[in-house]
Amino acid sequence: MRIATWNVNGVNGRLPVLLRWLAETKPDVVCLQELKAPDEKFPEGVIRDAGYGAVWHGQKSWNGVAILARGCDPVETRRGLPGDPDDSHSRYIEAAVNGVLVAGLYLPNGNPKPGPKFDYKLRWFDRLIAHAATLVGTEAPVVIAGDYNVMPTDSDVYKPERWLDDALFAPQVKAAYFRMLAQGWSDALRTLHPDETIYTFWDYFRNAYARNAGLRIDHLLLNAPAAKTLTTAKVDSHVRGWEKTSDHAPVWVELDL
Repeated sequence: MRIATWNVNGVNGRLPVLLRWLAETKPDVVCLQELKAPDEKFPEGVIRDAGYGAVWHGQKSWNGVAILARGCDPVETRRGLPGDPDDSHSRYIEAAVNGVLVAGLYLPNGNPKPGPKFDYKLRWFDRLIAHAATLVGTEAPVVIAGDYNVMPTDSDVYKPERWLDDALFAPQVKAAYFRMLAQGWSDALRTLHPDETIYTFWDYFRNAYARNAGLRIDHLLLNAPAAKTLTTAKVDSHVRGWEKTSDHAPVWVELDL
């Protein structure tokens, strides 16, 4: 089973790019972030014509997450994280697909730091960690995939010294990521590629993609039953070079189930 995550940076504006990539790679499950569309504007019909069922949690202009499944409909198990009934951001969705529990997330950016946006990011991360603790021991494979908006180590960021004041590289945020890993989650890309320079995001400015001045902020975390079946973990970095594409590239794993 190939499970992917991609921050599409606007699902309707990037629809031709999304469809091209789906046709090229035929992933079995896709977690999408930054739909930037309310529920009624999600392009369900076009995506179904491409062979995918979908569940989504939209929001006008901002945020938004979805899970696509090839040849079937994902069975939604949760939308939104527990712990804050007043949270209006559409950032988390969870579904079962052919025996695997897949969660898709879009963690808050948190800039500027310090400030209320950074405080919200830390609270959201704490809620994610609390919920992840209820999933990690599941006997079935579990994958929590998405845009985590964190570079865990210096090797995950081009010129780390330039990011010391950024919310994506803040010590509290990196510590939260490793608290989550300590529950028993495996970072799929680093499990198979511990020492490689791997990025999943390149800014639109300053020719970042051509210079490979990137960040690794999109992650797939696997519980033990999923990690035992992990065979491949890659970034489709060439997609970042397509016309009118997202500033993120798709990231995917293959599980030998």
